[in-house]
Amino acid sequence: MEQDPGTWIDAVSATIREAVAQIGNRKSDIVAIGVSAQQHGLVTLDARNEPIRPAKLWCDTSTGPQAEKLNKAFGATEQLILRTGNIMVPGYTAPKLLWLKENEPHNFRRIRTVLLPHDYINSWLTGERQMEYGDASGTGLLDVRTRQWHRPLFDFIDKNLFSKFPSLGSSMRPAGLLRDSLRQEWGLSGEILVSAGSGDNMLGALGTGNIKPGIVTVSLGTSGTVYAFTEKPVIDSKGEIATFCDGTDHWLLLACTMNVAVGIERVASLFGWDVPTLEAKVGSVPPGARGLLFLPYLQGERLPNLPHGSGVLHGLNLENMNPPEIARAVVEGITMGLAYGMKRIIDLGVDPTELRLTGGGSRSAVWQQIVADVFGYPVVALKISEAAALGGAIQAAWTHCQVKGRPMALEKLVRNLVKIDKKSRKEPRKNNRALYTDLRVRQNDLTRKLAAGGFL
Repeated sequence: MEQDPGTWIDAVSATIREAVAQIGNRKSDIVAIGVSAQQHGLVTLDARNEPIRPAKLWCDTSTGPQAEKLNKAFGATEQLILRTGNIMVPGYTAPKLLWLKENEPHNFRRIRTVLLPHDYINSWLTGERQMEYGDASGTGLLDVRTRQWHRPLFDFIDKNLFSKFPSLGSSMRPAGLLRDSLRQEWGLSGEILVSAGSGDNMLGALGTGNIKPGIVTVSLGTSGTVYAFTEKPVIDSKGEIATFCDGTDHWLLLACTMNVAVGIERVASLFGWDVPTLEAKVGSVPPGARGLLFLPYLQGERLPNLPHGSGVLHGLNLENMNPPEIARAVVEGITMGLAYGMKRIIDLGVDPTELRLTGGGSRSAVWQQIVADVFGYPVVALKISEAAALGGAIQAAWTHCQVKGRPMALEKLVRNLVKIDKKSRKEPRKNNRALYTDLRVRQNDLTRKLAAGGFL
């Protein structure tokens, strides 16, 4: 799973030009930019600051052997958690670096700078190179408790690797100023600040108001994530839930599943449906999909850790072997996978009062109700569903105010800009709670048995 970083730059440039055109005469009001981007991706630059090869992405599981090698070298789960707060999973950046050294040594030798996706975009915007705690915590190389790099991990991969990383600092410091050439190209005036930015989940927390205990964000995007704010680092001794630094110099407990939008998109494509038709078909089938159960591991999985896993439709019969039942089973299977992560987060001491949905899937009323029923908590969507982008704007505004000597409380900014869609609120239905509890047990049991037998 790889992508040319130049694609991101083309998209950023086109998007900003379009946004500036829509703003019209108000473009002179633009004073800051904040960048949110996918986590974990490996961008390697050569001596000319050009990408050496396509970036390996968060969903690339070819690095499974390298992740296992790093886990074993540092004492497996318990010892690595003591060192960094997390175990090493294939999606993190560290196994990608080891993979590159082992599989493409000629490219590894050319590396002069290592960046994450949002750092690369920031570098293009400002000419400056740096990292911030939030996205850096997803590399697998940071001790999330101290916010310090764990040098032995760097040295195990390569003795010269540490020198390839830019400076590391607070998520609340600016990355720099927008380059004059870009400012002129886009018709902007004055100094335009670029904030530190962060990973999509870190800024998604800002954009959903998840900056205090009690609120839990559920992101239904390309991947699925469930995360909660914590004042202090909370470490999962089992290594199933990641502890990341957030975009406010605090922490997030985060569960990630890899297969969300991909499953929905494939079902829609398979049956030739558009999104409204898909939603109607899912809503036409009763909870439980008439006995059909889906294990959603189409491209491997992170929770549970099955990098080479595959999907399974279980329980097919003459009654449920129909497109609507299959679609319902896919949505339910994806949601129940996320619910396992929610349960583990609660086990670690989080006491949810409300679930806030973000991402493309959050706009579906049918899916909103399924999430409420499966998770057993009230859910609400937001008026701005792309919360990570809103979070980037909030961080940029907060940073600008700080730099200009007019500090504003982050809580005030969030309260003013994050708006709940009250009409979207869904309460869990008691008559479905027991059904989904049983289905989750069945899903977990089936996954465990098939994985143990080598069938996943």
